[in-house]
Amino acid sequence: MDTSETRKLRETINLLGLRAQATVAGMVQLAIELRRVGALDEAAIGRIKDAICGDLMLSCPINVDRREYEASLRRRLDALFAGRETVGEQMPPLSEPTAD
Repeated sequence: MDTSETRKLRETINLLGLRAQATVAGMVQLAIELRRVGALDEAAIGRIKDAICGDLMLSCPINVDRREYEASLRRRLDALFAGRETVGEQMPPLSEPTAD
């Protein structure tokens, strides 16, 4: 999804007044259920995650490396769609702490 399409979608969602947490929780559960019955393949799930990531990248803080931010988002999305992570209110740290 290109940036202009992503912005239009975001504006439409905002105008509808959809709450992000409820919407995402329902959408993720729907995608998991559709994958479970074979109605969505991994490529379709990937396109859904790409659309979410594309929208979230519009809000990437200017003081954060975009590649690192996107990688963090994709890790979280992978975990979320695998059922290993809940929809939370905050982004986790961008990098995992390293042992020195």
